[in-house]
Amino acid sequence: MIGRQGKVIRLLGRIREAWDRSRAARRTDATTGTETGAGERARSRNLFDATAAYVSAGVDDDRDRMDEAADRVSPEALSFGVNELACRAVIALARERDESPRDVVRALLGLPAA
Repeated sequence: MIGRQGKVIRLLGRIREAWDRSRAARRTDATTGTETGAGERARSRNLFDATAAYVSAGVDDDRDRMDEAADRVSPEALSFGVNELACRAVIALARERDESPRDVVRALLGLPAA
């Protein structure tokens, strides 16, 4: 069974993959000159709802749910939502543990204390 650290590391890897896909899509749009149309507006549902679904699916290692959640919003919006969630989670953990956010992040990533 994978520990919490392993799940966090795998989730961060998936976030990086989503970011890379986002960058590739932006490059494609820039080179083709395509504009965002009605299809993009249809995907612009609640950002934080999509983020919650994406992250919880990642923790459960459910690739289908992750893909479905990622399709709800633009890759940039999902990246922003995941970043916002990570910041809020670290702040909550830091308050709960009475530690600095920097120490909490380093512990979650398995890094030595600075």
